[in-house]
Amino acid sequence: MLRTMFRTLDQPGLWAITLSAAGILLVTMGARQSLGLFVSPLNTSTGLGIASISLAMAVGQFTWGAVQPFAGAAADRFGPGRVLVAGLLLLALGSAITPFMGSTWGLVASLGLFSAIGSGAGSFSVLIGASSQRLPLEARGAASGVINAGGSLGQFVFAPILQMLIQLLGWMGAMWSLALMTLTALPLVGVLAKPAEHSSRHAASDAGLWQNVRLAMGDRSYQLLNLGFFTCGFHIAFLVTHLPGEVDLCGLPSTVASWSLAIIGLFNIFGSLYAGSCVARYRSKYVLFCMYSSRALLVALYLVAPKTDLTFYLFAAGLGFTWLATVPPTAAIVGKLFGVRYLGTLVGLSLLAHQIGGFLGAYLGGIALARFGDYAWMWYADMALATAAALVNLPIREARLPKPAASRLPA
Repeated sequence: MLRTMFRTLDQPGLWAITLSAAGILLVTMGARQSLGLFVSPLNTSTGLGIASISLAMAVGQFTWGAVQPFAGAAADRFGPGRVLVAGLLLLALGSAITPFMGSTWGLVASLGLFSAIGSGAGSFSVLIGASSQRLPLEARGAASGVINAGGSLGQFVFAPILQMLIQLLGWMGAMWSLALMTLTALPLVGVLAKPAEHSSRHAASDAGLWQNVRLAMGDRSYQLLNLGFFTCGFHIAFLVTHLPGEVDLCGLPSTVASWSLAIIGLFNIFGSLYAGSCVARYRSKYVLFCMYSSRALLVALYLVAPKTDLTFYLFAAGLGFTWLATVPPTAAIVGKLFGVRYLGTLVGLSLLAHQIGGFLGAYLGGIALARFGDYAWMWYADMALATAAALVNLPIREARLPKPAASRLPA
Protein backbone atom coordinates (compact mmCIF):
# COMPACT_ATOMS: atom_id res chain seq x y z
CA MET A 1 0.00 0.00 0.00
CA LEU A 2 2.70 2.49 1.00
CA ARG A 3 4.84 1.51 -1.99
CA THR A 4 2.01 2.40 -4.38
CA MET A 5 1.42 5.59 -2.43
CA PHE A 6 5.04 6.72 -2.79
CA ARG A 7 5.08 5.95 -6.51
CA THR A 8 2.75 8.91 -7.06
CA LEU A 9 5.58 11.14 -5.80
CA ASP A 10 8.22 9.48 -7.96
CA GLN A 11 9.72 12.70 -9.33
CA PRO A 12 12.49 14.79 -7.69
CA GLY A 13 10.47 18.00 -7.94
CA LEU A 14 7.46 16.47 -6.20
CA TRP A 15 9.60 15.10 -3.39
CA ALA A 16 11.33 18.48 -2.97
CA ILE A 17 7.99 20.23 -2.44
CA THR A 18 6.65 17.53 -0.13
CA LEU A 19 9.78 17.20 2.02
CA SER A 20 10.23 20.97 2.33
CA ALA A 21 6.69 21.29 3.66
CA ALA A 22 7.27 18.31 5.96
CA GLY A 23 10.51 19.85 7.26
CA ILE A 24 8.84 23.15 8.13
CA LEU A 25 6.01 21.34 9.89
CA LEU A 26 8.58 19.23 11.74
CA VAL A 27 9.91 22.40 13.36
CA THR A 28 6.66 24.28 13.99
CA MET A 29 4.73 21.27 15.34
CA GLY A 30 7.73 19.92 17.25
CA ALA A 31 7.99 23.24 19.07
CA ARG A 32 4.26 23.60 19.65
CA GLN A 33 3.51 20.04 20.76
CA SER A 34 6.35 19.99 23.31
CA LEU A 35 5.26 23.05 25.31
CA GLY A 36 3.54 20.88 27.91
CA LEU A 37 7.01 19.95 29.19
CA PHE A 38 7.45 23.54 30.35
CA VAL A 39 4.25 23.72 32.47
CA SER A 40 5.71 22.29 35.67
CA PRO A 41 9.04 24.17 35.58
CA LEU A 42 7.20 27.38 34.68
CA ASN A 43 4.93 26.89 37.67
CA THR A 44 7.86 26.20 39.99
CA SER A 45 9.79 29.22 38.71
CA THR A 46 6.98 31.78 38.55
CA GLY A 47 4.55 30.51 41.19
CA LEU A 48 1.66 31.52 38.95
CA GLY A 49 -0.26 28.26 39.43
CA ILE A 50 -1.29 25.55 36.98
CA ALA A 51 -4.61 27.24 36.16
CA SER A 52 -2.90 30.49 35.09
CA ILE A 53 -0.29 28.71 32.99
CA SER A 54 -3.02 26.52 31.48
CA LEU A 55 -4.85 29.71 30.50
CA ALA A 56 -1.79 30.90 28.55
CA MET A 57 -1.51 27.50 26.88
CA ALA A 58 -5.24 27.49 26.12
CA VAL A 59 -5.07 30.96 24.55
CA GLY A 60 -2.22 29.61 22.44
CA GLN A 61 -4.38 26.68 21.33
CA PHE A 62 -7.17 29.01 20.27
CA THR A 63 -4.83 31.54 18.64
CA TRP A 64 -3.09 28.81 16.65
CA GLY A 65 -6.46 27.88 15.20
CA ALA A 66 -7.72 31.44 14.79
CA VAL A 67 -4.73 32.42 12.66
CA GLN A 68 -5.13 29.42 10.31
CA PRO A 69 -7.83 30.80 7.98
CA PHE A 70 -6.10 34.19 7.78
CA ALA A 71 -2.69 32.64 7.14
CA GLY A 72 -4.24 30.31 4.57
CA ALA A 73 -6.05 33.20 2.87
CA ALA A 74 -2.85 35.29 2.80
CA ALA A 75 -0.94 32.37 1.27
CA ASP A 76 -3.71 31.74 -1.28
CA ARG A 77 -3.71 35.42 -2.22
CA PHE A 78 -0.04 36.45 -2.01
CA GLY A 79 1.86 33.15 -2.00
CA PRO A 80 3.14 31.11 0.95
CA GLY A 81 6.73 32.39 1.11
CA ARG A 82 6.21 35.58 3.10
CA VAL A 83 3.63 33.95 5.37
CA LEU A 84 6.00 31.12 6.30
CA VAL A 85 8.99 33.40 6.94
CA ALA A 86 6.91 35.70 9.15
CA GLY A 87 5.54 32.70 11.02
CA LEU A 88 8.93 31.18 11.78
CA LEU A 89 10.31 34.53 12.99
CA LEU A 90 7.31 35.08 15.27
CA LEU A 91 7.63 31.58 16.71
CA ALA A 92 11.30 32.20 17.48
CA LEU A 93 10.47 35.58 19.03
CA GLY A 94 7.77 34.14 21.27
CA SER A 95 10.10 31.44 22.55
CA ALA A 96 12.94 33.91 23.11
CA ILE A 97 10.91 36.35 25.24
CA THR A 98 9.04 33.78 27.36
CA PRO A 99 11.78 33.56 30.06
CA PHE A 100 11.32 37.30 30.68
CA MET A 101 7.59 36.93 31.39
CA GLY A 102 6.73 36.65 35.07
CA SER A 103 2.97 37.22 34.91
CA THR A 104 -0.03 35.41 33.50
CA TRP A 105 -0.62 38.05 30.84
CA GLY A 106 3.05 38.06 29.93
CA LEU A 107 2.85 34.33 29.21
CA VAL A 108 -0.39 34.87 27.32
CA ALA A 109 1.46 37.36 25.11
CA SER A 110 4.61 35.28 24.51
CA LEU A 111 3.17 31.75 24.30
CA GLY A 112 -0.50 32.46 23.68
CA LEU A 113 0.02 35.06 20.94
CA PHE A 114 3.52 35.34 19.44
CA SER A 115 4.47 31.66 19.50
CA ALA A 116 0.98 30.50 18.59
CA ILE A 117 0.58 32.92 15.67
CA GLY A 118 4.02 31.95 14.40
CA SER A 119 3.48 28.20 14.58
CA GLY A 120 0.00 28.61 13.10
CA ALA A 121 1.31 30.55 10.11
CA GLY A 122 3.82 27.74 9.51
CA SER A 123 1.34 24.91 9.86
CA PHE A 124 -1.23 22.79 8.04
CA SER A 125 -3.43 25.36 6.29
CA VAL A 126 -0.51 27.07 4.55
CA LEU A 127 1.64 23.97 3.97
CA ILE A 128 -1.06 21.61 2.71
CA GLY A 129 -2.63 24.37 0.63
CA ALA A 130 0.70 25.39 -0.90
CA SER A 131 1.78 21.83 -1.65
CA SER A 132 -1.61 20.83 -3.09
CA GLN A 133 -1.45 23.77 -5.50
CA ARG A 134 2.02 22.65 -6.63
CA LEU A 135 1.39 18.92 -6.97
CA PRO A 136 -0.65 16.89 -9.47
CA LEU A 137 -3.96 15.47 -8.25
CA GLU A 138 -2.73 11.88 -7.91
CA ALA A 139 0.15 12.92 -5.64
CA ARG A 140 -1.79 15.03 -3.12
CA GLY A 141 -3.00 12.23 -0.83
CA ALA A 142 0.48 10.77 -0.51
CA ALA A 143 2.00 14.21 -0.01
CA SER A 144 -0.45 15.10 2.78
CA GLY A 145 0.50 11.91 4.61
CA VAL A 146 4.23 12.65 4.32
CA ILE A 147 3.77 16.29 5.38
CA ASN A 148 1.70 15.20 8.35
CA ALA A 149 4.37 12.66 9.27
CA GLY A 150 6.89 15.51 9.32
CA GLY A 151 4.91 17.20 12.09
CA SER A 152 4.81 13.94 14.03
CA LEU A 153 8.55 13.43 13.58
CA GLY A 154 9.01 16.90 15.04
CA GLN A 155 7.21 15.88 18.21
CA PHE A 156 9.27 12.68 18.41
CA VAL A 157 12.52 14.62 18.03
CA PHE A 158 11.75 17.78 20.00
CA ALA A 159 10.18 16.29 23.15
CA PRO A 160 13.21 14.31 24.41
CA ILE A 161 15.66 17.00 23.26
CA LEU A 162 13.80 19.74 25.11
CA GLN A 163 13.41 17.56 28.21
CA MET A 164 17.19 16.99 28.18
CA LEU A 165 17.83 20.72 27.71
CA ILE A 166 15.47 21.55 30.59
CA GLN A 167 17.50 19.24 32.82
CA LEU A 168 20.87 20.54 31.57
CA LEU A 169 20.21 24.25 31.04
CA GLY A 170 17.03 24.89 33.01
CA TRP A 171 13.73 25.77 31.39
CA MET A 172 14.91 29.24 30.36
CA GLY A 173 17.94 27.89 28.51
CA ALA A 174 15.75 25.26 26.86
CA MET A 175 13.31 27.94 25.71
CA TRP A 176 16.10 30.04 24.19
CA SER A 177 17.45 26.92 22.49
CA LEU A 178 13.98 26.33 21.07
CA ALA A 179 14.03 29.81 19.53
CA LEU A 180 17.28 28.99 17.72
CA MET A 181 16.00 25.59 16.60
CA THR A 182 12.99 27.26 15.00
CA LEU A 183 15.16 29.31 12.65
CA THR A 184 16.61 26.17 11.03
CA ALA A 185 13.44 25.83 8.93
CA LEU A 186 13.92 29.15 7.11
CA PRO A 187 16.00 27.73 4.19
CA LEU A 188 13.16 25.35 3.29
CA VAL A 189 10.70 28.15 2.56
CA GLY A 190 12.23 28.91 -0.85
CA VAL A 191 11.00 25.64 -2.40
CA LEU A 192 7.37 26.41 -1.52
CA ALA A 193 7.67 30.03 -2.60
CA LYS A 194 8.04 29.06 -6.26
CA PRO A 195 4.96 29.66 -8.48
CA ALA A 196 2.33 26.94 -8.53
CA GLU A 197 2.19 24.73 -11.62
CA HIS A 198 -0.56 22.22 -10.80
CA SER A 199 -3.34 24.36 -9.34
CA SER A 200 -6.48 22.71 -10.71
CA ARG A 201 -9.72 24.40 -9.84
CA HIS A 202 -13.08 23.08 -8.76
CA ALA A 203 -16.01 24.63 -10.64
CA ALA A 204 -17.09 26.60 -7.58
CA SER A 205 -13.60 27.97 -7.01
CA ASP A 206 -13.89 30.67 -9.66
CA ALA A 207 -16.50 32.50 -7.58
CA GLY A 208 -13.76 34.04 -5.42
CA LEU A 209 -12.40 33.59 -1.93
CA TRP A 210 -15.18 35.03 0.21
CA GLN A 211 -17.93 33.55 -1.94
CA ASN A 212 -16.34 30.14 -1.41
CA VAL A 213 -16.08 30.75 2.32
CA ARG A 214 -19.80 31.59 2.49
CA LEU A 215 -20.61 28.53 0.38
CA ALA A 216 -18.57 26.29 2.67
CA MET A 217 -19.97 27.70 5.91
CA GLY A 218 -23.50 26.91 4.71
CA ASP A 219 -22.65 23.37 3.65
CA ARG A 220 -23.97 20.72 6.07
CA SER A 221 -21.15 18.27 5.33
CA TYR A 222 -18.54 20.93 6.05
CA GLN A 223 -20.32 21.77 9.30
CA LEU A 224 -20.32 18.13 10.41
CA LEU A 225 -16.68 17.72 9.44
CA ASN A 226 -15.72 20.75 11.55
CA LEU A 227 -17.82 19.54 14.48
CA GLY A 228 -15.86 16.30 14.54
CA PHE A 229 -12.59 18.19 14.14
CA PHE A 230 -13.56 20.36 17.13
CA THR A 231 -13.53 17.26 19.35
CA CYS A 232 -10.17 16.25 17.86
CA GLY A 233 -8.72 19.57 19.06
CA PHE A 234 -10.13 19.06 22.55
CA HIS A 235 -8.50 15.63 22.75
CA ILE A 236 -5.07 16.63 21.47
CA ALA A 237 -4.76 19.90 23.42
CA PHE A 238 -5.83 18.25 26.67
CA LEU A 239 -3.23 15.53 26.28
CA VAL A 240 -0.34 17.62 24.99
CA THR A 241 -0.84 20.15 27.82
CA HIS A 242 -1.75 17.87 30.72
CA LEU A 243 -0.20 14.47 30.03
CA PRO A 244 2.93 15.53 32.00
CA GLY A 245 0.63 16.46 34.89
CA GLU A 246 -1.15 13.10 34.69
CA VAL A 247 2.22 11.34 34.81
CA ASP A 248 3.16 13.37 37.88
CA LEU A 249 -0.15 12.52 39.61
CA CYS A 250 0.67 8.84 39.10
CA GLY A 251 4.01 9.32 40.91
CA LEU A 252 6.13 8.63 37.85
CA PRO A 253 9.26 10.58 36.76
CA SER A 254 9.07 13.42 34.24
CA THR A 255 11.01 11.38 31.69
CA VAL A 256 7.92 9.17 31.31
CA ALA A 257 6.00 12.22 30.12
CA SER A 258 8.66 13.34 27.64
CA TRP A 259 9.08 9.84 26.23
CA SER A 260 5.30 9.39 26.03
CA LEU A 261 5.05 12.57 23.96
CA ALA A 262 7.93 11.34 21.81
CA ILE A 263 6.24 7.95 21.31
CA ILE A 264 3.04 9.71 20.26
CA GLY A 265 5.07 11.54 17.63
CA LEU A 266 6.88 8.39 16.50
CA PHE A 267 3.74 6.34 16.03
CA ASN A 268 1.95 9.18 14.32
CA ILE A 269 4.62 9.10 11.62
CA PHE A 270 3.32 5.66 10.69
CA GLY A 271 -0.28 6.70 11.33
CA SER A 272 0.03 9.73 9.07
CA LEU A 273 1.59 7.72 6.24
CA TYR A 274 -1.10 5.07 6.63
CA ALA A 275 -3.81 7.74 6.68
CA GLY A 276 -2.43 9.20 3.46
CA SER A 277 -2.64 5.80 1.79
CA CYS A 278 -6.14 5.16 3.16
CA VAL A 279 -7.38 8.45 1.72
CA ALA A 280 -6.52 7.12 -1.74
CA ARG A 281 -8.32 3.80 -1.09
CA TYR A 282 -11.36 4.54 1.08
CA ARG A 283 -13.80 7.36 1.63
CA SER A 284 -12.28 9.74 4.12
CA LYS A 285 -15.34 9.94 6.36
CA TYR A 286 -14.97 6.24 7.17
CA VAL A 287 -11.28 6.73 7.89
CA LEU A 288 -12.21 9.48 10.37
CA PHE A 289 -14.93 7.31 11.94
CA CYS A 290 -12.38 4.59 12.70
CA MET A 291 -9.85 7.06 14.09
CA TYR A 292 -12.22 8.81 16.46
CA SER A 293 -13.77 5.52 17.62
CA SER A 294 -10.34 4.13 18.44
CA ARG A 295 -9.60 7.15 20.66
CA ALA A 296 -12.67 6.53 22.82
CA LEU A 297 -11.68 2.87 23.18
CA LEU A 298 -8.06 3.68 24.07
CA VAL A 299 -9.04 6.17 26.79
CA ALA A 300 -11.43 3.59 28.28
CA LEU A 301 -8.63 0.99 28.35
CA TYR A 302 -6.22 3.50 29.91
CA LEU A 303 -8.63 4.28 32.75
CA VAL A 304 -8.86 0.65 33.86
CA ALA A 305 -5.16 -0.15 33.37
CA PRO A 306 -2.51 0.05 36.13
CA LYS A 307 -0.65 3.35 35.94
CA THR A 308 2.87 2.19 35.14
CA ASP A 309 5.58 3.36 32.75
CA LEU A 310 4.56 0.64 30.30
CA THR A 311 0.90 1.67 30.43
CA PHE A 312 1.77 5.24 29.46
CA TYR A 313 4.05 4.09 26.66
CA LEU A 314 1.42 1.72 25.22
CA PHE A 315 -1.28 4.38 25.61
CA ALA A 316 0.95 6.87 23.82
CA ALA A 317 1.62 4.43 20.98
CA GLY A 318 -2.08 3.79 20.44
CA LEU A 319 -3.01 7.47 20.59
CA GLY A 320 -0.07 8.41 18.39
CA PHE A 321 -1.30 6.33 15.47
CA THR A 322 -4.26 8.72 15.01
CA TRP A 323 -2.81 11.84 16.69
CA LEU A 324 -2.43 14.21 13.72
CA ALA A 325 -3.45 11.58 11.19
CA THR A 326 -6.94 13.10 11.12
CA VAL A 327 -5.58 15.99 9.03
CA PRO A 328 -5.12 14.17 5.66
CA PRO A 329 -8.69 12.77 5.51
CA THR A 330 -10.12 16.07 6.77
CA ALA A 331 -8.23 18.05 4.13
CA ALA A 332 -9.21 15.46 1.50
CA ILE A 333 -12.92 15.94 2.25
CA VAL A 334 -12.55 19.73 2.05
CA GLY A 335 -10.76 19.37 -1.28
CA LYS A 336 -13.45 17.04 -2.65
CA LEU A 337 -16.23 19.39 -1.59
CA PHE A 338 -14.73 22.70 -2.74
CA GLY A 339 -11.56 22.10 -4.80
CA VAL A 340 -7.99 23.18 -4.03
CA ARG A 341 -7.94 26.81 -5.18
CA TYR A 342 -8.80 28.08 -1.69
CA LEU A 343 -7.89 24.93 0.18
CA GLY A 344 -5.55 26.81 2.52
CA THR A 345 -8.36 29.10 3.66
CA LEU A 346 -10.99 26.38 4.07
CA VAL A 347 -8.66 23.96 5.86
CA GLY A 348 -7.70 26.93 8.01
CA LEU A 349 -11.34 27.41 9.02
CA SER A 350 -11.54 23.72 9.90
CA LEU A 351 -8.42 24.12 12.03
CA LEU A 352 -10.06 27.09 13.76
CA ALA A 353 -12.88 24.77 14.83
CA HIS A 354 -10.23 22.27 15.90
CA GLN A 355 -8.52 24.84 18.09
CA ILE A 356 -11.70 26.13 19.72
CA GLY A 357 -11.87 22.58 21.00
CA GLY A 358 -8.16 22.85 21.79
CA PHE A 359 -8.73 25.94 23.93
CA LEU A 360 -11.36 24.11 25.97
CA GLY A 361 -9.23 20.97 26.30
CA ALA A 362 -6.19 22.85 27.59
CA TYR A 363 -8.05 25.30 29.85
CA LEU A 364 -10.66 22.96 31.32
CA GLY A 365 -7.92 20.44 32.09
CA GLY A 366 -6.25 23.01 34.33
CA ILE A 367 -9.58 23.94 35.93
CA ALA A 368 -10.39 20.26 36.58
CA LEU A 369 -7.03 19.67 38.25
CA ALA A 370 -7.33 22.79 40.42
CA ARG A 371 -10.88 21.95 41.51
CA PHE A 372 -10.92 18.15 41.80
CA GLY A 373 -7.23 17.29 42.16
CA ASP A 374 -7.19 14.98 39.14
CA TYR A 375 -8.30 14.70 35.51
CA ALA A 376 -11.03 12.05 35.88
CA TRP A 377 -13.87 14.17 34.49
CA MET A 378 -11.71 15.26 31.57
CA TRP A 379 -11.08 11.65 30.58
CA TYR A 380 -14.84 10.95 30.61
CA ALA A 381 -15.50 14.06 28.53
CA ASP A 382 -12.76 13.03 26.09
CA MET A 383 -14.37 9.60 25.58
CA ALA A 384 -17.83 11.08 25.03
CA LEU A 385 -16.58 13.65 22.53
CA ALA A 386 -14.52 11.09 20.59
CA THR A 387 -17.60 8.87 20.26
CA ALA A 388 -19.67 11.84 19.08
CA ALA A 389 -16.99 12.81 16.57
CA ALA A 390 -17.01 9.32 15.06
CA LEU A 391 -20.78 9.41 14.58
CA VAL A 392 -21.12 12.92 13.11
CA ASN A 393 -18.72 12.05 10.28
CA LEU A 394 -20.94 9.31 8.88
CA PRO A 395 -23.61 11.58 7.28
CA ILE A 396 -20.98 13.68 5.45
CA ARG A 397 -21.61 13.89 1.71
CA GLU A 398 -18.61 12.30 0.03
CA ALA A 399 -18.54 10.73 -3.40
CA ARG A 400 -17.42 7.15 -3.77
CA LEU A 401 -13.84 6.76 -4.91
CA PRO A 402 -13.32 5.72 -8.53
CA LYS A 403 -11.76 2.31 -8.96
CA PRO A 404 -7.98 2.74 -9.32
CA ALA A 405 -6.66 2.35 -12.83
CA ALA A 406 -3.40 0.42 -12.72
CA SER A 407 -2.39 1.87 -16.05
CA ARG A 408 -2.12 5.34 -14.56
CA LEU A 409 0.94 4.38 -12.56
CA PRO A 410 4.28 3.48 -14.13
CA ALA A 411 5.16 -0.16 -13.97
